This record gives sequence, C-alpha cells and structure tokens, in this order.
Amino acid sequence: MPSKSKKSRDNKIIVKGARQHNLKNISLEIPRNNLVVFTGVSGSGKSSLVFDTIYAEGQRRYVESLSSYARQFLERMNKPDVDFIFGISPAVAIEQKTGARNPRSTVGTSTEIYDYLRLFFARIGKTICFDCGKVVKKDTVASVSDWLEQQNEEEKYYLCFPIHSHEGRTVKEEIDLLKKKGFFRIYIKNKLIDLNETKTIPKSKKDIFVVLDRFKIRKGKVRELLAESIESAFKEGESRLTIINADTNNLKNFTKFYECCGIRYEEPEPRFFSFNNPFGACPVCQGFGKTMGYEMDLIVPNPNLTLIEGAVAPWRTVKNSKYLRDLIKNNDNRIPLNIPFRDFSDEQIKILKEGFKGFAGIDGFFKHLEEKTYKMGIRILLSKYRGYTTCAACRGSRLRRESLQVLIDENSIHDLVQMSIERALIFFRLLRLSDYEKAVAQRIFDEIVKRLNFLNDVGLGYLSLDRLSSTLSGGETQRINLATSLGSALMGTLYVLDEPSIGLHPRDNAKLINILKSLRDLGNTVIVVEHDPEMMREADLIFDMGPHAGNAGGEIVAYGTYSEITKNDKSLTGKYLSNKLSIPVPEKRNVSDTETIRITGARENNLKNISVEFPLKKFVAVTGVSGSGKSTLVHDILYSGIVKINGGNPPKLGKYDSIEGSRYIDEIEIVDQSPIGKSPRSNPVSYVKGYELIRDLFASTPQAKSRGYKPGYFSFNVPGGRCETCKGEGYITIEMQFLADLYLECDDCKSTRFKKEVREITYRGKNIVDVLNSTVDEAIEFFVNNKKIVSILQVLSDVGLGYIKLGQPSTTLSGGEAQRVKLALHLSQQKKNKHTLFIFDEPTTGLHFDDIGKLLKCFQMLIESKNSVVIIEHNLDIIKCADHVIDLGPEAGEKGGEIVCTGTPEEIALNKTSYTGKFLKNLVN
Repeated sequence: MPSKSKKSRDNKIIVKGARQHNLKNISLEIPRNNLVVFTGVSGSGKSSLVFDTIYAEGQRRYVESLSSYARQFLERMNKPDVDFIFGISPAVAIEQKTGARNPRSTVGTSTEIYDYLRLFFARIGKTICFDCGKVVKKDTVASVSDWLEQQNEEEKYYLCFPIHSHEGRTVKEEIDLLKKKGFFRIYIKNKLIDLNETKTIPKSKKDIFVVLDRFKIRKGKVRELLAESIESAFKEGESRLTIINADTNNLKNFTKFYECCGIRYEEPEPRFFSFNNPFGACPVCQGFGKTMGYEMDLIVPNPNLTLIEGAVAPWRTVKNSKYLRDLIKNNDNRIPLNIPFRDFSDEQIKILKEGFKGFAGIDGFFKHLEEKTYKMGIRILLSKYRGYTTCAACRGSRLRRESLQVLIDENSIHDLVQMSIERALIFFRLLRLSDYEKAVAQRIFDEIVKRLNFLNDVGLGYLSLDRLSSTLSGGETQRINLATSLGSALMGTLYVLDEPSIGLHPRDNAKLINILKSLRDLGNTVIVVEHDPEMMREADLIFDMGPHAGNAGGEIVAYGTYSEITKNDKSLTGKYLSNKLSIPVPEKRNVSDTETIRITGARENNLKNISVEFPLKKFVAVTGVSGSGKSTLVHDILYSGIVKINGGNPPKLGKYDSIEGSRYIDEIEIVDQSPIGKSPRSNPVSYVKGYELIRDLFASTPQAKSRGYKPGYFSFNVPGGRCETCKGEGYITIEMQFLADLYLECDDCKSTRFKKEVREITYRGKNIVDVLNSTVDEAIEFFVNNKKIVSILQVLSDVGLGYIKLGQPSTTLSGGEAQRVKLALHLSQQKKNKHTLFIFDEPTTGLHFDDIGKLLKCFQMLIESKNSVVIIEHNLDIIKCADHVIDLGPEAGEKGGEIVCTGTPEEIALNKTSYTGKFLKNLVN
C-alpha cells in the first residue's frame, strides 16, 4: 500500500530548480486538479515558468515518448533549464488561440449552414462564363431558333457541324465517310468548298465545318423551316453545331453541352461546392485553402540583412553559397544586393524566388533539394523552411475555380461565407426569388435564414461563416472553442492558458470562469497566466511572481488562496486586490481645445451608419462587448480612412460618408504587442536606433581607429568583428534529427558573439559585450557624457524598461515589453510641432496592475507632447483614467454597432444602458 507521503506527492506537480530566462532557481509545488493562477508584473517570469518550463517539459516528454517516425512531424521542444519536474502530465497550451481538432472545421460547417448553402447554390445558382461573362446555358433547337430570329431578314447563313475527329482516321477517310452520308460541302478558312469539284484534301481536321444547310433568314418562320435541320446538325456534330454568316464569315457556336466559349463547365450539384469532397475541392490544396510551401519568414529570418550579408539563411553554408555566387555573377542589377531584404519590392522578391538565366532562384534551390529527399539530412533541412501558405490556385477559397463561377445575385458561395453573419442575414432578407426558384429552393432558403438567426441571437453575429474554428481567439475562443472543443476533454491533462480573459468584456467573464472550472472538475489541472481580479478570486491557488521585472524578478513572492494573497504584505498583487494600492482616478481630465476628428455615416460590418467624434490631444477609450464594432470603427474606419486621405494604401478600408478633422494631425500610428523582431539577433537598443550611435562611439576610439575598425565591426550581424565560428550567434547548433537541437557555447568567442580583437576595444573601461549586457539604467549612467545615446535610453527607462538589457534578444521580450519598446521609439522620435494620433488595441494585454500605471504615464507623456491617444480596451482600471470614452453596443453583432454613450468615465457610469457603465460605477463614483 502506498505511503501517505507518496500519495501526497502523486497529487502534485513538483518543480525543482527552474532557471529558464530570469527565473532564480525557484522550486514550487502545484496541486493537481486545481485551477491555478500565475500573476505578477510584466517580465517577472510568469511565461518563463508556466510556458517555457512547465508546459515545455510536459510537451517535450510527450513528444519524446513517440516513435522517431512520428516525432519528425511534431514540434520539437527544447529541454528547459530546470533540475527536474515530477508529476507532469501531457500538456496542452492555449495561448489566446486554440486549435480545433479538425482543421477543415469552420463556423459554417459546424452549424450545417454551409451544407444548406451548397444545396441552395446547386438548385438556383447561375454559372458565369470565364471569358464572356454571360450565363452558361445548354443550347437547344429552341435557343438556336430564337437566336436566328434576332438576325436580319434575308441574311445568308450556313448551318454546319464540326467534322468528326475519330482517332485513327485520316482526313481523307473522314471526308469519304461524309460523302457516303450525302454531305458534299465543307467550310474551311472562310471558303465554301464543293467536295465533288475539288481533289485537294485538307491536311488537318482543324477548323473544318461540314455544311448541312444553306438558308436565308425568314422572320417568324425560322423554327418552322429549320428545326429539323438544326436537330440533325446537333446529331451529326455530336451535340455541337456552328452557324456561319455567308457574307461576313462570322461564326456562332452552339452546343448541347454545359459550356460557353469552348469551355466545358460542370452542372452545379451540392458536392460541387464542398471543399471536403474531391469533386469540389481545389485540386492544388485539396480543400484546405493552404498548401505546404516554403515560408519566406523562415528562409529570411532576419530581414534587416542584405543578400550579401546572408539574408537567405539556407545559402549561408559553404555548399549552398553557390546560389548566392550565381546571383552576384548574373544579377545585372535585377535585384539589389546591398539593401536590407525588408526594403525589397514585391517584384524584386518575385525575381529572387523565381530566378533568371544563370540563377536558379529560391524556388529552384528547393526544387533541386527535393530531388534528393531520399537523404535524411535533406529532408530535415527542408522541414526547417516548410510551412503552410495561402493556396495560389484558389486564393484561400478552398474550392475549385469553376465552383466560384456559380453566382446568386452576383455573389459566389465564397462571397457569402466571407460575410459576417449579420451581413449574410441582410443578403438573404433582400434576396428575391422567382416563382421557379421558390418552388425548388424555398425550404432550403428558410433553413439558412433560421440558422443564421440562431447564431446571431446567441451573440456570434459578427463572425463569418468561413472563420476557421482554429482561429477563434479572445472572446470567441473562450466562449465557443473552450466550451465545445474542450467540453469532452481528456482527464488527467494539464491545460495551460495565456490570459484567456483577453478580448472579453467584464460582463462575459463569468462564462469563461465557469468553462475553466468545468475543465478542472473533469479531472484536469488548469494553469492560467492572468491579471484579471475576478479570475484570481475564483482560483483555487494563486502564485504571485516578482518582486519586479527582468533580473529583479524571477522569484515567487507569495502564493496561496485569494484571501491569503490579499493579506500578504510581500505581494504587490495582493496590495492591489485589497485596495491598499490602486490606480487612482485622475483628479482632473485633460482639457483640449475644440479639435476633433468627426466620422459620419460609418457602416462597415455591423456599424449602423453611426457618427462619432474623437477629441484630439486627449486619452480616448473605445469600449463595448466583444463584437460590438470597436475594431471596425477604429481600424477599418478611423485608421484606414485617415491613411487613405493622406494618400496611403490601407489594408482594409471600411464604408463611411466622411471624415473631418484629419488636417489637425500629421501622422497616425498603430502600436500593438507583436514582437519587435522575429530573430534573436534583434534587440531593444537596435530597435530604438541606439545601437548605431554606440557602434559609432566605439569605432571613434583611438584604439579602433588605429586598427581600421569601422562601425560595422561592432555588429554581430555582419562579417568583420563578429565571431565567424558561430556567425555572431554566440552558440553552435548541433542537429539531433528527431530530438530537439543542442545549443553549445561557442568555444572561440565564449558566447560573446565577437572576435577577441574586437573585445579588446574599450570605451571608459567597457567593451561592446559589456555594454550590450548592461541594463538600460546602467547604460544611462555609463553614457552620461553622450547626450544622444542617453536621450534614447532615457525614454526606455521612462516607459518602465530600465531593467532590460540593451542586447537582450527581442524574442525573449513579453508582449507588454515589446509594446513599450515600440512606444519608446515613438517617444524618442517625437518631432516638435508634429501631432501624431496613436492607436492601441487592448494595450493591457500581459500587463499587471502596476504595469498599467506605467502605461498610463506613457500615454500622458504622449498627450503632453501634443499628441492624441485612442485605445480599444476592456480593462476597467485603464478605462476609468480616460479623458473620453466611446461605448459601443449595446450587444454584439446585429444588436451592436451603435453608440451607446460617450463622455467622461463618470458620465458613462451614470448611463443605465451601458454595460461598461455598470462596471465603472463602483470605480469612479
């Protein structure tokens, strides 16, 4: 019988000595089958512990338990820096996006609406010809007669059919057969030839027409006189005939086949519109909408490099560098060799991929490798650069080209599924069916409308029918995907979630929390990285990390129940939860002049022809439930509209009547939480344009000048001063095939990335490596005599990033840190008398209460510099600090898209129809 201590141990996940990133050799025990929240300031090590340590180890052990054959198709996880983890289960990570079990599943297929749409298009859809744009129809004797009736009286015509082209018969044999049947005239090359009068035999059967009848148009008597001849022509021509104008030699072709302009079309049927059926699916991507190809982001991991500097990663090896040499030798100025890849035009990228004479291009390079996939090493190499890209043949529609030519009221089935559910409802409500269409499709029509109404009624009207289940994120992910795809989850699984409350209005938090509790009650351990107070209140256990960020963090400051955390004086989170600390409501709001941007007639997606004003030189928050139209208003109308007015080309421009007041601003910027760089080579100091100044400073030292070292020698991205053994990486990668790659310290540079002689160059006693390893605050003190460098670094410190290292790889920055680095760049580049409108979409993602205070200070700095700030936000602590709130709703989708109220947070709190106001009431009054 197991001992009590063993039973106790079996009910826990035990982590010993975790040192991943900034973790300080921490150890902890997590009770299994609990809902556990990890919180703490941005950069304190939450994700390093939860995702990079616990989840990574659970996933790694699961993958390594599989066969080597299976492992080659799965993501390989690096072993985290930890002594050991006991009691870990197979882990599933939901990082604000969840993956559906079926990659073909969409909102339309899961609700069966798409099945009814397929039936609907098969019944009443009209096929449009690729060439002439007319409706494709089968010809009959009646349709041929009707066409002839429309021609001029007394015009002469030949009624013909194409000569048979039976395999094995010569032209002479075909003509002899025609004579036996009584056909003695043929038409070829604008000439009528009597076979009895000529002995010249055409060499080819091409464009030979057999004349069955010659006639003049007799209005009103065409069908009576020619019906039998037309039927005979169809029969002899194997369902095809041609009518030729004897005077103009113009040809008109008719066929009983479903074709037009010589193109044969399939008659519509339900499977014709199914991307799950080979008959309707795109033959290239087999109905996935994406194909396995080679991703440029993987091929060119660092777009800041030029081709000469090795931008194309697979060409950096000695063997494959032949392709770069071929490009240089035969380029003839087709492709720029000395500008960063990020500055290439689309045409230049196309040439680089496709190649030219003497240069195989990237496509040719991979094609050559694919011929050698019998070698294991080649297969492994190719796998590094493969990924799914949008299918070029169907452009993501998943259907064959012909299926998209079937239209109803000028819309293909793909056009309909691309619409939001509200827009689809409007389409069907406005659709008028003929009596015939009602007879064959009314029941189908009713089912479609009924199901669309159902989706709209449950608050999902803003989703499109082609939305992949795997892409439902934020509110959609938690309210739909967690409830449905995880409703039948396995027992004994470790679920790790990254801020699942993101995108959710406080009104909807209870639904999410109940879903997570139901997951726990099934016998799963649920670990959540979260800052939401309500989530913490409902958690079984909370771990608060800190005490600060970066090197000053990486420790567990406090842990316990919600009640215990609020009473723990060491816990910064506890102080905010117990209201010992709080984000204060501003004593006074920013007061600006009368400058505003006024939008009138905004009606994109579910916006209901609204008009709204955005006060300038203020902090404006746009609020409302998920799907109420916030992103549409801010991104598709405000941002895209102003970009368009300024002569730019916005990604998506919504519908509106007018935008007034854009003359008051000089620039408009979107600052999001996407990474500042995809490569470990990028870092904060280079992003904010400070590294160039530092390199120039080192190159200007007497020691560097005497050796002829230019600024480039102090960069690890280009040959010269970097260590050539590791190419400036700092480590050597050893491929382990089906195991995760090993990264070993470079013996030559000892992971410093630079050659020894470059490290000998010092400025005030520090070399370039020492400077890059300095924190921002340390560097400010070190460069105190260089005002340009200090002015740039000071802004990083002002936005709360004084703890990060100058050379810290950007890939290790959290979302909140990345956003503040971008903000620092904008603050450092502020130009006098320049008015910029900054847009932030949920800037509190990943931010602790304490970080929100720092973010608010950043916003205030922008406004004090005579700029304007507009945010889309659900976080009440930041909404209450806004100068002006625009609340959309009242619900989502069709029931949203209206301005519920506008004004100060105090005014919003007094509005009884505003959900946001109800939650603000206790915070501002």
